Amino acid sequence: MRALKLHGRSIALIAIIVPLLAVFAYVAMRSGPLAPVKVTVVRVQEGTVSPTLFGIGTVEARHTYRIGPTLAGRVSRVEAQVGDRVSAGQVLGEMDAVDLSDRIRAQDAALKRARAGVREAEARQAFAQAQSRRYDKLSALQAASEEVAITRRQEREIAEAGLIAAREELARVQSERAALVAQLENLRLVAPVDGVVTLREAEPGTTVVAGQAVVELIDPSSLWINLRLDQVGAGELARDLEAAIVLRSRSEAPLPGRVLRVEPRADAVTEELLAKVVFDSRPEPMPPLGELAEVTVALPPAPAAVVVPNAALRREAGEVGVWQVKEGRLHFAPLKLGAADLDGRVQVRAGLTAGEEIVLYSERALSSGSRIDVVSTLPGAHR
Repeated sequence: MRALKLHGRSIALIAIIVPLLAVFAYVAMRSGPLAPVKVTVVRVQEGTVSPTLFGIGTVEARHTYRIGPTLAGRVSRVEAQVGDRVSAGQVLGEMDAVDLSDRIRAQDAALKRARAGVREAEARQAFAQAQSRRYDKLSALQAASEEVAITRRQEREIAEAGLIAAREELARVQSERAALVAQLENLRLVAPVDGVVTLREAEPGTTVVAGQAVVELIDPSSLWINLRLDQVGAGELARDLEAAIVLRSRSEAPLPGRVLRVEPRADAVTEELLAKVVFDSRPEPMPPLGELAEVTVALPPAPAAVVVPNAALRREAGEVGVWQVKEGRLHFAPLKLGAADLDGRVQVRAGLTAGEEIVLYSERALSSGSRIDVVSTLPGAHR
């Protein structure tokens, strides 16, 4: 009787445990770690991509004018303020002339003496020429000796040499005075073009050396973006390609532009190409120099080919590819990729053909042995 009771209990326990194990196994296979991975799939199609390049740059001025004296001196006045718009020829400041005006007046007096000396030399030369011709005629008529005629000719040559010397002295004095006047003009700091004052580097009373800038001026029509682009995929970057410029302070309004030139030197450290991008029209108000800008350059459209979404790309064992779905099983297909666009589409050069099915999204990482459950959308995905 006791054995029958134990046997009955065992059967009862087995009857309870087996269904529980079955339920556990079912739950584990459907919603636990052994459950199939939910994925969404997409069918590969042919299409074209419009490749683009994206880079970060800074606003700079193509033409910058650093205005200062050509000789060392003291700043007398500075009339330009940072941010002022100035016109070509406008006086921005002036250097202290010290004794330059007195030296010009002294040269004026020397110039008068030199001109008087020239007039005197011209009179002597004219008198000597007349005397020489007169005595040459008298000598020919034997009314004067040959020695006297020779003396008069020597006097004429001396007078001509004196006239040449007087004229050279006049030219020297004129040149010295012109140099002093030019120095005086150079003391006036004049704007060479219409522009905007960006720096005021010296105040009145400051002593500056030759070549040191007192005021810095830029031409606002020469603004451009000094752009840096990753060398990968930038092989087709060329002049005159269209670009969209988004200034950091005006992110809501992209500005049209174009590539002015591609620099012949690249940055070997950052592995970037350098390019200059100009605005199609001058932005108003003028953006500050050094402001960051995001630039998107549109490259020529790529030829039609197999195209996959960028979201489908995975990296497995150092290779980039996609998970193919064949008869409900996964197979990793390494790809050779081409151009990509900002819409998230990537050109496939080798590894896939049109019509094949690939995994677009998965709820967790996949492997070749993963079981999958194809769904239209993943739980929690944005609608």
